[in-house]
Amino acid sequence: MKVVEINSLVLAYLGDTIYENYVRRFLIAQGIAHVDRLQKEAVKFVSAKSQAHYLQKMIDKKFLSEEEMAVVKRARNYKTTSHPKSCDIITYKYATGLEALIGYLDLSNQKNRVDEIMKFILEEELC
Repeated sequence: MKVVEINSLVLAYLGDTIYENYVRRFLIAQGIAHVDRLQKEAVKFVSAKSQAHYLQKMIDKKFLSEEEMAVVKRARNYKTTSHPKSCDIITYKYATGLEALIGYLDLSNQKNRVDEIMKFILEEELC
């Protein structure tokens, strides 16, 4: 099966774990040594609202290629009616788009691009 044929939610499922791993490693590298604080700081990055915000910034800055935008749009447009109570459906779909993109890039062996996207996101927070 080609990566582009994989269900968008499956790509997002994988992308979510990769994204969270980057965030956790970043926070640990910042010298945060207490688990409670690590969790509190991680939420700033991993919430659907934050992920949607970072994706919108990348779109606004034309940071994503046409291929990447196609993956995001496919995930964003995936038919779903469920979403967390903590956000609206549009925010959730944008967050899913970002996660699907990361999953897609990982499965396509584009690890350097995942690094670039995560650097964009994590450096955004440092500014």
